[in-house]
Amino acid sequence: MPKAVYLAGPEVFLENAREILDRKIALTRAAGLVPVSPGDLEFPKTASKWELGLAISAIDEKLMNSADAIIANLTPFRGIAADTGTCFELGYMCAQGKAAFAYTNVRADHGTRTKAHFKGVHSVDANGHPRGPDGMMIEDMGFIDNLMLHGGVLNRGGHVVVGDAPPGAELTDMRAFTAVLELAARQLG
Repeated sequence: MPKAVYLAGPEVFLENAREILDRKIALTRAAGLVPVSPGDLEFPKTASKWELGLAISAIDEKLMNSADAIIANLTPFRGIAADTGTCFELGYMCAQGKAAFAYTNVRADHGTRTKAHFKGVHSVDANGHPRGPDGMMIEDMGFIDNLMLHGGVLNRGGHVVVGDAPPGAELTDMRAFTAVLELAARQLG
């Protein structure tokens, strides 16, 4: 029986979200896996935005519970780090002991992006750790994002694919997704 894979990422916020999600869904099916996409949920009728948010959260958790694995898009979103909802979803799936895979469409690692955020201004403390102008340590270990995200995938035997999408295509380029999907299909198959 084919494995179900939850497709996590900030694509749901794009203007052309349906188009991008449909492409990912088709690629997932073509790889022999069953796509579980949060973009497929139907919003329930609620009395307020607050209630709608709670309903969407509950539906997403049910979708994740139904999946065997996750492929998380950890491409930076609205800043230097991955989408916070995607981070939660990856953690949720890892906590359940499910197979985890991830990708990013930005080649620069988390430390490099953090230093760039500070326009290259940083110092090195007595222990050799880089620190931003705010005095806080910069996590600079070569991971694509926070070590718990990258490590969570690798510690469960999954794979992280690093792509390098052209500017403006960071959330729509499918090359890194396709590469990690192939690895996931091979491992889950």
